[in-house]
Amino acid sequence: MPTISALYLYPIKSLGGIAVQEATVTPRGFRYDRRFMLVDTHGLFITQRSNYHMALIDVAIRNDQLLVWHRHRPDQVLELPLTPPADTLIPLPVTIWDSEDVPALAVSGEADRWFTNALGKPCRLVYMPDSTHRSVEPGYARPDEAGRLPAVSFADGYPYLLIGQASLDELNRRLPEPVTMQRFRPNIVVSGSEPYDEDSWSQFRVGELDFYGVKPCARCVLTTIDPATGETGKEPLRTLSTFRQWKHKILFGQNVLTATDDLSASAQLSVGQAVEVTSRTTPWLAAPAPLSSSENLTA
Repeated sequence: MPTISALYLYPIKSLGGIAVQEATVTPRGFRYDRRFMLVDTHGLFITQRSNYHMALIDVAIRNDQLLVWHRHRPDQVLELPLTPPADTLIPLPVTIWDSEDVPALAVSGEADRWFTNALGKPCRLVYMPDSTHRSVEPGYARPDEAGRLPAVSFADGYPYLLIGQASLDELNRRLPEPVTMQRFRPNIVVSGSEPYDEDSWSQFRVGELDFYGVKPCARCVLTTIDPATGETGKEPLRTLSTFRQWKHKILFGQNVLTATDDLSASAQLSVGQAVEVTSRTTPWLAAPAPLSSSENLTA
């Protein structure tokens, strides 16, 4: 049976992630996951796709504070409240992909100046309050009884991204140089499954919590940025395109939503928990044939 082998939070969209042993589950994603985001002077979201240097900014959680620092200037640490007091912040509508005028809050002038200096371009830090309901990407998710789609944080399209460790291992067997799981920024990593088996998980259970697979995740240039250096290349997209391409999209990982009604504040996932697949669907892509030893590019 598959088990959870790693859990990740990304408190500020497109900055460094945090490996955790347990994470609180909410409908819009793990608690503290991508509730902050950087935007330009027009309120348009900023990611590593346009600013590779964001890969060099790390974050950590200490008590109720979020610590932020640039890897090349580790002594210049920005401290932020994990949950800013919404009643004291200025509203700032933002745009992320097709989601326009998303209600957000400007965090502080201090944060804006810190990130402007760190990235070398004017930007602002915003926070998503609990009152904001940004709907997931339409077309695949199940609406509630009132017809409203599930909510998502500042993540690209869905609250959770799940990847099997075996899927990465299979990719690395085909790459000239292996890459780490951090390239793909998952929330949940599972071990003990077959390569790309997660593509078929239409419903699964972890403990008392139910989840369902929404659709495979289409990957972009962000995966070609080395999170250790901020440098970019052509891999792993070039190799993925040879066996994970579907209708001009390159697929890797499964977008996931919660299927448990009325999640309690104590709903959690932990590393080591078993994952029970309760329902399957036909995957968009057939699982690739395994490489022979003579084809193993990294051998």
